[in-house]
Amino acid sequence: PVSVGMSLDIASIDTISEINMDYTATIFLRQRWTDERLCFDGNKSLSLDGRLVEMLWVPDTFIVDSKKSFLHDITVDNRLIRIYPNGTVLYALRITTTVACSMDLTKYPMDKQTCTLQLESCKT
Repeated sequence: PVSVGMSLDIASIDTISEINMDYTATIFLRQRWTDERLCFDGNKSLSLDGRLVEMLWVPDTFIVDSKKSFLHDITVDNRLIRIYPNGTVLYALRITTTVACSMDLTKYPMDKQTCTLQLESCKT
């Protein structure tokens, strides 16, 4: 198994829909892992074009309860790939996602809702 570190920043919560029981948010997701096959000599990291991500192994992370999501690609893919001499890979991307959130509105307008944003990885 590969140990993958992750961090996530919520850039914005764009909409909350009581009718559809969901919310839409834009997030920045960063993942970091080490792949010894990518070690190289030097003391500086390499930043790669986001289109090269298809040539690398990347974690199969997904957003639980996502109804729809998309990666931003204006004017180019909003992805960052940085490889360090020891083989550590930093992979960052910007995602907008609409996520299901089961809301209890029986006490409206005095209600309080808690919506989660969970990420998981497929296991094979």
